[in-house]
Amino acid sequence: MTTNNALLEALRWQVEAGADEAIEALPVDRYREAAAPPRPIAAPPPPKAAPATPRLSPGPAALESPIPTTAATLSARGLAGAARSVTELAEALAAFDGCPLKQTATNLVFADGNPTARVMIIGEAPGADEDRAGKPFVGVSGQLLDRMLAWIGLDRNKAYITNVLFWRPPGNRQPTPTEISACLPFVERHIELVSPEVLLLVGGASAKTLLARNEGITKLRGRWFQYESAGMSRPIPALPTYHPAFLLRQPAQKREAWRDLLALQQRLTEAKS
Repeated sequence: MTTNNALLEALRWQVEAGADEAIEALPVDRYREAAAPPRPIAAPPPPKAAPATPRLSPGPAALESPIPTTAATLSARGLAGAARSVTELAEALAAFDGCPLKQTATNLVFADGNPTARVMIIGEAPGADEDRAGKPFVGVSGQLLDRMLAWIGLDRNKAYITNVLFWRPPGNRQPTPTEISACLPFVERHIELVSPEVLLLVGGASAKTLLARNEGITKLRGRWFQYESAGMSRPIPALPTYHPAFLLRQPAQKREAWRDLLALQQRLTEAKS
């Protein structure tokens, strides 16, 4: 016990004196150790090959939140399907009470521009400015959209503009699947009646809803898709792109939006020639 206590006291004294390494009984030549070649490390055994699986062709991803079919959806289908013109569709939508957003919005926001235009632009939902004016894309993001269209020689006389939702969500929140479901039959009938040459889908909600895709807008934008519905005799080329409101928050992405607009311009030029 006395020997152990003496050893502990000696060790404590060395720690207090600043000793931070253990000294061995015999000297070690560190230079020789550094010059010695490193010991080879045995390679790990190769992994077992996984069983081959058939490769599947890529297809549309299923929506995380499938759009439900409700009583309001069925009512909307009946009203929208009976419309034989854009004017009749607007009247049917004004009489429709199946979307709860109508109770909190100031105005119905149906469309703006030329319904006989070659390009139909479909955004997400009205904002505060659009709710007051009763027209889509009239606020700051709408002004940017007008400048974007002007870059490729378009304006509201050469394009037709609408949204997936026709009433403003309170506080500009994200729309619910039920709200989209109530408006979607009118959107689909709207496209059928206008029958544009090209669809420009502005924003993630518009692209994911109409193309039934689950990817975000960053993966969908810049790619051409085919939009189809039961009431159409032909598919319509559809190009997703960023929403102007997003570009106002992320100006660096305007370069990608510019590429999308050039792709749209090229498609229109090729179709015309």
